[in-house]
Amino acid sequence: MRIGVNTRLLVKGKMDGLAWYAYEILQRMVKKHPDDEFIFFFDRQPDKDFIFAPNVKPIVLFPQARHPFLWFCFFELSLPKAIKKENIDVFFSPDGFLSMKSDVKSLNVIHDLNFEHLSNTLPPLVYVYYRFFFPKYAKKANKLATVSNFSRLDIGQQYDIDTKDIIVIPNACAKDFYSISTSEQTKICKQYTMGKPFFICVGTINKRKNIVNILLAFEKFKQKGHIEQLLFVGNRKHWDKEMTYTLNKMKFKDEVIFTNYISTAVLNKLLASAKALLYPSLFEGFGVPILEAFACHTPVISSNITAMPEVAGDAAILVNPYNTDEIVEAMCNIIKDKTLTQNLIEKGQKQLQKFSWDKSETLVWQELQNLYNSNK
Repeated sequence: MRIGVNTRLLVKGKMDGLAWYAYEILQRMVKKHPDDEFIFFFDRQPDKDFIFAPNVKPIVLFPQARHPFLWFCFFELSLPKAIKKENIDVFFSPDGFLSMKSDVKSLNVIHDLNFEHLSNTLPPLVYVYYRFFFPKYAKKANKLATVSNFSRLDIGQQYDIDTKDIIVIPNACAKDFYSISTSEQTKICKQYTMGKPFFICVGTINKRKNIVNILLAFEKFKQKGHIEQLLFVGNRKHWDKEMTYTLNKMKFKDEVIFTNYISTAVLNKLLASAKALLYPSLFEGFGVPILEAFACHTPVISSNITAMPEVAGDAAILVNPYNTDEIVEAMCNIIKDKTLTQNLIEKGQKQLQKFSWDKSETLVWQELQNLYNSNK
């Protein structure tokens, strides 16, 4: 079987949640199936670490697809020609994008429809592109998948697709995340927060991550006399004037720290050293940092909406992300109630076991095999 894969998001040093989903599944799949051929379609010269096995053939297509006009060129002009030339049997897209001009049978993973609900969190042209093409991508796919039951129901409702035809292939936690010793935690605090304890926010820093309310909540928290700092880990993407204004007017803005993108190894140490993961996002199709915090034995404060309750179960403090007082109360409870903290950590270990990259890879492979067999 010759399997074409959209791997344009596999870029060293710039991996987001969708890219890690592709990475974790593909590295397992190509090694488990050495007799099958995998054609990886990149939009730039790939790092050798992404060529997981000898049965992977990397192909670089033009242009680099990082803008709506370039997306169109990549997926509607370059990709269909390459699929035909490489004689692809089935196509796998782990980031929701397909080519409308290719007739090869496809498995498409649409992680969530945040753009259908939060239009003001994306640049206008990106928003328009998503709204126009993603309904088409959803119906173009011969098999449609998503990462949570919440997203399955949402996609079905938004695009009038029978939810029975949408399979859930969830995220999981990488093996790179684990707890660290108290002495290591002390070193991390000295290195990043001048020795002070801290709350951590993980993920691409944009409006959907509820940055403004997190900053407002932290300001209220500090006004109560707490010493903890706030650490943001992730690239600033679509940072806007409201975020800048909110940060600049804070009395305690000097205790808000931004690290930008960091390696997984460093992220693990930061997560494992934090008082809690602060993750009151406005919309998530899944929420991988929740599982990563569980693996690091770190309590979690997250939102009570979209897919986050599904991922967190009873192992996190769930709050209304629009209510800063609830966020503050949860932060205070983490600091003062050690019994609560320990209970959350123990429940997190149990919740973590419900998700497995090996199981997700098996589901993807089964669907690709079914598509291939239907061609015969």
